[in-house]
Amino acid sequence: MAARSSRRRAETTPESPPGVEINGEQRDGAPSGEKGMSGADIQIAICGSAGDGTIAAGDILRNAVAEAGYKVISFDVYPPEIRGFGKCISRLRITTDQAYSLKERSDVLLSLDDSHTIPHVGEVRDFGAVICEAKPVGHLAEGEHLSAHILPGQIPYSLPIRELSEKATGGNRSRNIVALGYVAGLCDLPKAPFLRIIESKFKKQGPKVIANNAAGFGAGYEAGCQTFKLDDVHFAPPARALQPGAKVTILNGNHAVARGCLDARLTTFFGYPITPATTIMERLATELPRHGGRLLQTEDEISAIAAVIGAGYAGSRSATSTSGPGLALMGEMLGLGTIAEVPAVVFVSQRGGPSTGMPTKTEQSDLNAALYGSHGDSQRIVIAPTNVEGCYRCAGKAFEMAERYQTPVIVLLDLYLSNRYETVELSASGPPFELDANVHAKRLKPGEVYQRYVLTDDWVSPRAIPGDPGCMHVITGLEHNALGRPNDSEEMHELMSRKRHEKLQGALRHPDFTHVKRFGDAGKVEVGILAWGSTFGECLEAMIMARAEGIRCSAMKVVMLSPLPEAEIRAFLDDCGAVLVPELNYEGQFAQLVQGRLARPVTRLTRVPGGPMPVAAILAEIRRLAGRC
Repeated sequence: MAARSSRRRAETTPESPPGVEINGEQRDGAPSGEKGMSGADIQIAICGSAGDGTIAAGDILRNAVAEAGYKVISFDVYPPEIRGFGKCISRLRITTDQAYSLKERSDVLLSLDDSHTIPHVGEVRDFGAVICEAKPVGHLAEGEHLSAHILPGQIPYSLPIRELSEKATGGNRSRNIVALGYVAGLCDLPKAPFLRIIESKFKKQGPKVIANNAAGFGAGYEAGCQTFKLDDVHFAPPARALQPGAKVTILNGNHAVARGCLDARLTTFFGYPITPATTIMERLATELPRHGGRLLQTEDEISAIAAVIGAGYAGSRSATSTSGPGLALMGEMLGLGTIAEVPAVVFVSQRGGPSTGMPTKTEQSDLNAALYGSHGDSQRIVIAPTNVEGCYRCAGKAFEMAERYQTPVIVLLDLYLSNRYETVELSASGPPFELDANVHAKRLKPGEVYQRYVLTDDWVSPRAIPGDPGCMHVITGLEHNALGRPNDSEEMHELMSRKRHEKLQGALRHPDFTHVKRFGDAGKVEVGILAWGSTFGECLEAMIMARAEGIRCSAMKVVMLSPLPEAEIRAFLDDCGAVLVPELNYEGQFAQLVQGRLARPVTRLTRVPGGPMPVAAILAEIRRLAGRC
């Protein structure tokens, strides 16, 4: 192998900041970006056109490095057109230490289509690698080749991708695999995990296809190994110590939701396809029947939620998934689930809106719809995971809460979280969920009448399942008395409205569930960051970087959005000189919620870029609030 230059980036390296508590553990507190991270921290972006195999190459890469022991955060960008034309980008951040978001500047950019890659050259850091086709087919006009756009300080790597593919496989269909092999060789990644993933990915297509792709990868890998490395884009060996009984897997948010559903013993699922939630239903369509459950694709979202409520009434653990437009259609039936006190779980993956909006872009703009999207006073439980592992745990816990508090539960994701891959450590000792959280009706004495909505100390009534002996009862969408019989008197409506709201307060004490959690500096701080959903990873990276600059800073994630943990949030606000609320919507919906409930001022940072919140934007606002700019 050719010698490697020892030249490093001409930048100063800050001292590592104090450690930060993440998921109950002290983690290395180094910031994201190009400085300060011990071990490996390399981001690779693969850019091409639909049909080039861009996403497939990214999929092989993330699975191979995860198998090799590295931590991965990955997010793919798809074109919005149904016919599949347009740009595809696969971005992967691969680290040995803990990281919480993608970096804004990649270390390696691989082009499979120069016309789509050229606009992203500026996203590569100084002395980063830009890899392009050395021998394009046909004549290119001036400025059409990527090499004409590489910036000073970036390192070009020109590779005859098509030629290597044709020599190794007899055709050019393996261009993406050849290029992937080159990246692996250039970065000193181990070869064996890639070959295992390639074999697994193409096994259904037969040994010839496996052999061709392995040959293409090998040709690219050899070329990468023989290339003179002008920079430090290479990987330190992984050093991962697993918790006892834990196993590592790589999942995206939607796959984690599906797995959480299965581990919580979901029995029925009803859904209608909609981007970006469709893959939840697709995964369950394959897996649920193997676990004894059933899935039905309904004619629309209204039918889906109606079926979920019907199944929940019959005693089945049932769920559906949708996005903003589908959630809008479910409002009336969610009101029925609220007044009838029937458990139901709805997974909502948010996308750009309003209306059809931007189906393949992310946003956090359905919070108000999730909280208030029905008629009358119809409060329901709303929870929002902040990472892929959280998607798994929130999915399973949603069924517990729906049963325990007898109400619809909405789990809010967004496209960024649904499609983001992360390495996740899950317990191998079995599902961490309660498989029956119902408050069951007791066997009645002779002559005793079952009261479905009887008042109790915690406002949760014993729930009978149809068929339970002696527990005949009425369920209606009308206001009703304790027996379930229609009653619209002033006193009864006041009482039952209180019952439906007060029982949800128990969710704020639901066991083994992270409602809120604080990270960073304890006690009084200059700036506090209050965040929810997928944006929290970027907030955490920004907080770590701010602390490295000497700013006393803390961040709180809020997972339980309804009912809102007001006491914990108020205590956090009391510790903060200034409070920043970053979120991916134009109106600042979560900031409005906090200000309206707590009557406390916050600083809003709202963006609607269609992608993740830039860490630099959050950091700049922290500096401004701390008086450091």
